[in-house]
Amino acid sequence: MMQDIGTALGLVLVIEGLLYALLAAPMKALIRAALDMPDAQLRISGVLTIALGVFVVWLARG
Repeated sequence: MMQDIGTALGLVLVIEGLLYALLAAPMKALIRAALDMPDAQLRISGVLTIALGVFVVWLARG
């Protein structure tokens, strides 16, 4: 199980690094947009992202 968690965290870092390396300007714009979002909208986006992530893991492990 710890190996799976380590693998998942490593993949998150790889994907995030790729986004910043390949799409630096759009990522800056995305961060600026997130800073301008109301907290409630940002929280809803976070909860929806969590739900999508759980669904993807469920499909992959299912």
